[in-house]
Amino acid sequence: MKIIAANFKTNHTRKSTNIFVNNINTFLEDENISNDVYIFPPATALDNFDIKSNLIVGAQNAYCVKNGSFTGEIGTEQLEEFDIKTILIGHSERRHVLGESQKEIALKYNYYKALGYRIVYCVGEPLEVKQSGLTETLGYIWEQFDGIDLDYDNLVLAYEPVWAIGTGVVAEIEDIRTIHKKIKKKIQKPLLYGGSVKPANLSDILDIPNVDGALIGTASWIEEDFKTMIKISKDK
Repeated sequence: MKIIAANFKTNHTRKSTNIFVNNINTFLEDENISNDVYIFPPATALDNFDIKSNLIVGAQNAYCVKNGSFTGEIGTEQLEEFDIKTILIGHSERRHVLGESQKEIALKYNYYKALGYRIVYCVGEPLEVKQSGLTETLGYIWEQFDGIDLDYDNLVLAYEPVWAIGTGVVAEIEDIRTIHKKIKKKIQKPLLYGGSVKPANLSDILDIPNVDGALIGTASWIEEDFKTMIKISKDK
């Protein structure tokens, strides 16, 4: 069964997230959907939800600390208030827009690993690396695993080519097939694809060998589109 994950990024409010999560929960019950569905709202929209066990609400980001003097950050004290035990780490926007280094990402990874969090760990290459060829692309991706325990039981991987995130450009089927095959040969963990995934292309993406689901940005913010994508994934 495929994993479908929604990354809200800097979208939705506490009110709209509450409506969204509860409606998705009802949808999963009504459609008898048992595959895992993740929703990553902004930190201000985290809450206590009465939801099915296969609907998982996680944090887009948190600092590697329980609490302390880290202006603008949240730690495990804030996550524990809402029983959050799932976190995104290594997303390209954290790396390339907000400047997180691999060293900082590895520290965060190992902190949340020690606490038993389910980690969705993201890797992917920018356009200039892709244009340099497959060898350079794979080398760039392998460097993003420096300091990361790939044997961690509670790990889900996500391959997101940076040039395809929020651009409307989707990697070619053969590109996805090639990269996913290479990663899965090296790392036997669930592997999601992300990058301009939407209802119109999700079925084809999920049919690619070694694609275990999708991490979806823009198209997941609209409830009906997200329901459509969950339904597409049901029998994959």
